[in-house]
Amino acid sequence: MIRDFFLGFIKIHILHHASKEPVYGLWLIEELGHHGYKLSPGTLYPILHKLEEERFLESYSKNIGGKIRKYYKTTAKGMKTLSQVKEKINELVEEVMK
Repeated sequence: MIRDFFLGFIKIHILHHASKEPVYGLWLIEELGHHGYKLSPGTLYPILHKLEEERFLESYSKNIGGKIRKYYKTTAKGMKTLSQVKEKINELVEEVMK
C-alpha cells in the first residue's frame, strides 16, 4: 500500500524536475535518493517509459563521452498535469497539517 503512495510521489518528483531541465535516469535515482526514495533502474525506467507513453514526458538521446544518454523533459501535457497536481498538493497539505 505504501509503495503505491510513494510511486505517485515519485512521478510528481520526476515531472517537477523534468519541467526545470532535462533529466536522465541515474541523476533521477540520485536525486530521489536525497528524498529518501531508494529506486533501482528496474523500478525507475518503467515509470519513465510509462510517463513517456502517456505523453507526460518526451525524450531525446545525446552522446556523452561516447555513450548514449537518454534525457527526459516534461511535455505541455505534463506541465498542465503538474500544475493541477500542485494545486491538489497545496489543498491536501493545508487540510492534513491543520
